[in-house]
Amino acid sequence: MTFAMPAFLPSLHNWIRRHPRSFLLLGALIWLGIYHSLAPLSAAVVAWLPIDRGSHLSHALEFFLYDTPKIFLLLSGVVFFMGIVNSWFSPERTRALLAGRREGLANVMAASLGIVTPFCSCSAVPLFIGFVQAGVPLGVTFSFLIAAPLVNEIALTLLLGMFGWQIAALYLGLGLTIAIIAGWIIGRLKMETYLEDWVRDMPHIQAEAGDNALTLTDRIDAGLANVRAIIGRVWIYIIVGIAVGALIHGYVPQDFMASIMGKDAWWSVLLAVLVGIPMYANAAGIIPIVQALLAKGAALGTVLAFMMSVIALSLPEMILLRNVLKPRLIATFIAVVGTGILIVGYIFNAVL
Repeated sequence: MTFAMPAFLPSLHNWIRRHPRSFLLLGALIWLGIYHSLAPLSAAVVAWLPIDRGSHLSHALEFFLYDTPKIFLLLSGVVFFMGIVNSWFSPERTRALLAGRREGLANVMAASLGIVTPFCSCSAVPLFIGFVQAGVPLGVTFSFLIAAPLVNEIALTLLLGMFGWQIAALYLGLGLTIAIIAGWIIGRLKMETYLEDWVRDMPHIQAEAGDNALTLTDRIDAGLANVRAIIGRVWIYIIVGIAVGALIHGYVPQDFMASIMGKDAWWSVLLAVLVGIPMYANAAGIIPIVQALLAKGAALGTVLAFMMSVIALSLPEMILLRNVLKPRLIATFIAVVGTGILIVGYIFNAVL
């Protein structure tokens, strides 16, 4: 059975192409109106349900019904904006910008470009190969590969929506610092011999930025395509993550969580990193859980360390990188980044 496209969609698309600025303004106004109505709507739904307002179930449902649409709305808006930004920073353009750069400043550039360059775990190997072929130093390549999944638009959007700009800015600064320093250290260790032989033997190519003369309408199309691609990929993680967070928020006693993830448990940061490294999750699924853990008394440094280890050292990415890296280089990568995350966690538990 085939389904016909709704008749209004071609007309809407034609209107967007003729009036791109009007579309952006109208879309922003609608987005803001919906966002500011979420809190009273979620409270009204919970009040309408036949449950005790002070019960564990009531708290869990209110968490879920408010955070689910809020996260999807925030994510859609920021992913759309980042899709427009990404239209200036394709992987090929990023590779051309980094090719031939010396370490140091290049690590800073690579980590910064990792924020705005499209990335997923499945693209880690082709990006890595492309960087090596273009003559990008190994340490600079790792700065990019650490920053791209760790400090991405999904993580920053969810942090901004759930914790405010201060925590989002803190996470941005910490993620970039880890990516820059870890990449620089790996570069200083001169571990090119631990690339797989077939990667080392590849001929170098001249990296080119390519033509990027897109209209505003083309960039809007890129933003909409980015929303469809990313929301389509992570929506299930978001719902599962919020559901787990809602259960923690409604049912887990605060004293219990503080006893195992609070500041007084000196081993909590180390345990959080060791548990986080082999986990299979992404920012969309882990941040709602982090929010619930913080609300129940977990220390900020501990949950940041847990979140960073899950995102920056995800098991699928390590498995894919094994195709191009020998085990010793992968182990070094995990050790350097893991140590940086540990330091961040302990410092913040000591200071905050």
